Amino acid sequence: MRHLFENIRIISLFRAGRHHSRFRFLRWFSLLSALLIAAVAIGVGSITTQFLRNESIDRDSMLSAQFIQSIAEVEVVHAGIPLLPTIGEFFFPALHYKYSESFEVADVRVKKARNEFLDHISHLPDLLLANIYSNDRDIVWSTNPELIGKKIVDNNELDDAFNLRRYVASSHYNVDEHRSEQQFHWLPKDLYIENYIPLLDINNNVLAVVEIYKEPRDLNARIQRGYVLIWQAVALSGGLMYLGLFWIVYRASVQLASQQQQLIANETFVVLGEMSSSIAHSLRNPLASIRSSAELSLELSDQPIHKNINDIINQVDRMSQWIRELLVSSPSLAGESEAVDPVIVIREAVLAFKTQIHNSNIKVECEIKQVSLVISRRTLLTQVLNSLIANAIEAMPDGGLLRIVAEQDVSQRCLNVTISDTGKGMTKRQEMMAFKPFYTTKQGGVGIGLMLVKRLMERFDGQVELSSCEKKGTQVNLRFKVATGGKPWSTAY
Repeated sequence: MRHLFENIRIISLFRAGRHHSRFRFLRWFSLLSALLIAAVAIGVGSITTQFLRNESIDRDSMLSAQFIQSIAEVEVVHAGIPLLPTIGEFFFPALHYKYSESFEVADVRVKKARNEFLDHISHLPDLLLANIYSNDRDIVWSTNPELIGKKIVDNNELDDAFNLRRYVASSHYNVDEHRSEQQFHWLPKDLYIENYIPLLDINNNVLAVVEIYKEPRDLNARIQRGYVLIWQAVALSGGLMYLGLFWIVYRASVQLASQQQQLIANETFVVLGEMSSSIAHSLRNPLASIRSSAELSLELSDQPIHKNINDIINQVDRMSQWIRELLVSSPSLAGESEAVDPVIVIREAVLAFKTQIHNSNIKVECEIKQVSLVISRRTLLTQVLNSLIANAIEAMPDGGLLRIVAEQDVSQRCLNVTISDTGKGMTKRQEMMAFKPFYTTKQGGVGIGLMLVKRLMERFDGQVELSSCEKKGTQVNLRFKVATGGKPWSTAY
């Protein structure tokens, strides 16, 4: 017997350990997955916003370069000087045009075209500063006259524009005070673009470079809106991904926990079956001795006490019958279901506790309306009712009311049996823990009574619910499935 209770204790500890491990797993998964998804989301958001910013700036710089070069081509066409075919040569005509009698006439048109070109540049939208460099890095023209004539050295972007013969662009947020050419009309408040646009001659040699500083307010506003949209999308995607993964893992954890509980329940039933068989076998001989002693006392005693001795013999016979049924059913507590008459089982259960009910000054009320046969097993249903009635009697040591109500629910095709008492009741914690295995408030109790009630009800697709109020009593509701073809009938009890 000690070995059986030790097995039950091990199962209880195993259940508690499994529950603790599952909680830790979900907690760590929630934390690590949140950190991982946040890191990935931040990385994707940063890369995307950087790409948006770079592409937007490059696109704006390309359009600016195309605009400047288009203006140059138009001014060359309007000038109508075939020997000076590019705008770069308008700034340095002596390099490509030998002085002659017609130079004075042509020079007027060159100056006009050059001035119109510079006027277009100085009126570019969002312009901070515009400079034109000769190939020796001198500033030959600027929207800031103080810069004209200065020589600029150690400017990598300017060197790239002369050497690569293509536009070079970069973006900045802060003004570099060490660069003498960055003397703006006003200080930029947001991102500004530095763009170098080469002016070529007919042989694709760079004669001059136009440097444009601009603060594109509309572009900045669009970039900021793009940032907001990207980070909102990243946050939403990351949140949905996290919730999806957490839901999948949570469902898997719940299913695993359910399977573990079912496994533990099966192991518990095996142990309980062994324990039931052991207890039943252990009780058979003492009961036989009690019955023999009672029969002997019946022969030797006086007539007034014969009634009490006969009560002892009847109760021993009842227990012996119950033990025989338990021995038959204990190898498989589940077994095959059968149609059971609940009225007969309720009547027998109440009669089994007749003496205890009388001694405890408990009043019994039974209200059985329309009932049908239910799906269960008679032995196990008797065990369920005996456990609940015994608990109710123990809760009312000074007397009270034991009420049993059985009522058919035709719409749900089920039978509700309610067992209530007016005993001491339970606290909220006791009510929450009532069906937990091996939890008991009784001194010397094992804590498997209500747990076994719940398991037995679930074996036959039934349900059990408990509600209690401290110092007012406890109510247990059993819901049974009605047997197919079982017709309800009225009875009084």
